[in-house]
Amino acid sequence: MWDYSEKVKEHFFQPRNAGVLEGANGVGDVGSISCGDALRLMLKVAPETDIILDAHFQTFGCGSAIASSSALTEMIKGKTLDEALKVSNQDIADYLDGLPPEKMHCSVMGREALQAAVANYRGEVWSDDHEEGALVCKCFAIDAVMIEDTIRANNLSSVQDVTNYTKAGGGCSSCHEGIEEILVKVMTERGESFKPGAQPKDEAKPAGMTNLQRIRKIEAVLESVRPQLKRDGGDIELVDVDGKTIYVNMTGACAGCQMEALTLQGIQQKLMEELKEFIKIVPTKAGALSRASCHP
Repeated sequence: MWDYSEKVKEHFFQPRNAGVLEGANGVGDVGSISCGDALRLMLKVAPETDIILDAHFQTFGCGSAIASSSALTEMIKGKTLDEALKVSNQDIADYLDGLPPEKMHCSVMGREALQAAVANYRGEVWSDDHEEGALVCKCFAIDAVMIEDTIRANNLSSVQDVTNYTKAGGGCSSCHEGIEEILVKVMTERGESFKPGAQPKDEAKPAGMTNLQRIRKIEAVLESVRPQLKRDGGDIELVDVDGKTIYVNMTGACAGCQMEALTLQGIQQKLMEELKEFIKIVPTKAGALSRASCHP
């Protein structure tokens, strides 16, 4: 799994400034519980000086989301609003002595919540630009403007980078082509060429993993979710592995279930976390593929 710094653990186990802030005069809400991450940032600002006297947060999300929110509140207290707005998502990650690449979207969410809270205090309407940019990732409601801005701000160069920083492309993966088009555009502007399959930012390939070890890791993840599927009358089996595409067969009540796509998204995320690489999981019928099964 991921390597968390001691500071991330500290802010997760003992978050600073968690809970409702009485007398808050600036509130910013970002994310969505249905997408797995949501953050409310509350500010108490001195009207005479625009200095942030206090900041609290409420977060629904993973440990990195909680730690990022906690760190952000500590970083901005005592700053003017303009000073606080200069805090970048990378500043939040650096304050925590780094975040795993797969969790950088948590720091991006904190940055957006700060922008929304300041706009709320100033009586402005903050927009995440969804109406201005075409919706690229329907799974997590991420638009082209956010993807483009995040690529520029963090010097990203791969689809997995974009997923790590925004979550776009981490669901059904049907938006990968759209993400690649944005990468080509931004990287061309900075004099670089987009290379499909490029290594993610700050992430090395898992060392020393044979094909057999990789398949066994995949099988172990599938085994871990099978008990829950069986309780609902369904099951899953590994059919084949072709590079970064993993073919599975959903059986019993899981076959054709209305929740099948959501279930596969969850399994795909678990596989990416375990393998430390970007993969795609595809449902198929047993025996539908001409190649042999990957079961030992």
